[in-house]
Amino acid sequence: MSEKIKWGVLSTANIGVKHVIPAMQNGELTEVVAISSRNITRAEDAANKLGIPKAYGSYEDLLADDEIDAIYNPLPNDMHIPWTKRAMEAGKHVLCEKPIGLNVKETEDLIKFTQKYPHLKVMEAFMYRFHPQWDIVKSWISVGMIGEVNAIQSAFTYHNTNPEDYRNKPEMGGGGLLDIGCYCISSARYIFEAEPQNILSTVDLDPEFGIDRHALAILEFPGGTASIYCSTQSSPDQNMTIYGSEGVIQFEIPFNPLTKEVSVTLIQDGKVIEKKKVQANHYTLQGDAFSEAILEDGPVPTPLEDAVANLRVIEKILNEGRK
Repeated sequence: MSEKIKWGVLSTANIGVKHVIPAMQNGELTEVVAISSRNITRAEDAANKLGIPKAYGSYEDLLADDEIDAIYNPLPNDMHIPWTKRAMEAGKHVLCEKPIGLNVKETEDLIKFTQKYPHLKVMEAFMYRFHPQWDIVKSWISVGMIGEVNAIQSAFTYHNTNPEDYRNKPEMGGGGLLDIGCYCISSARYIFEAEPQNILSTVDLDPEFGIDRHALAILEFPGGTASIYCSTQSSPDQNMTIYGSEGVIQFEIPFNPLTKEVSVTLIQDGKVIEKKKVQANHYTLQGDAFSEAILEDGPVPTPLEDAVANLRVIEKILNEGRK
């Protein structure tokens, strides 16, 4: 394809400026033509640093730009759905950071809202699935290299006690499960290709912020179990191990390797059978995949129903863990 989708970015959020925009500027099907902020100076600074042609001092002005085909929405969690809807009303396709919604109800309402705009594509930006290490792991599992998948163990943690960070504000969709635990849940569902039937969990709320700072859960799937741990107040780490009846798969960096070379390892009888190293930018691949869906008028790689399913698990973990 020679045609590219022209993108506008809502806000100068760090994830966009530092990671997603530079990655999409390297895409085959993506061209970032505008960025916006509620502060025009901030928007202009970001545009100059990143070589983006247009800067807007409001999100509304960016949405009014007829040149823009699609919007990347990296706003704080509580602004995901409101500005996704406004972008659609302006005739734009939307790639929105996860979690696209704060709960099941508002995300189901978003699905109903999208039915008014069947020509527009909307997708939650779970970028990890676009990294080729996941293709390798899924292929190992599909051909039976570890037999039946019995269990998955995963964790995702960091340490953040900044009271000004939206991740520490419950009214803005803060908390570990919505921010990083969602990766552990999503990947378990992705591996098992099913939804959990039963959930056991324990959740520790920060006494000052009121957000879930530690969460531990066991998800029971039809074929096995997944144990997950996420924390916003632990030493930074991420890991995942998949246990099968005939082997084990270990990830080096399962969720956000960015541009690093990473490895996935296949182990049988305690011996390394295969270790594959791969290097890619999942944000570049995600942008191209979404743009291709627009250009070909095909389905997006991850439908919004998947976002609802993930949020349903998060809600159950929170409800069960707070008892």
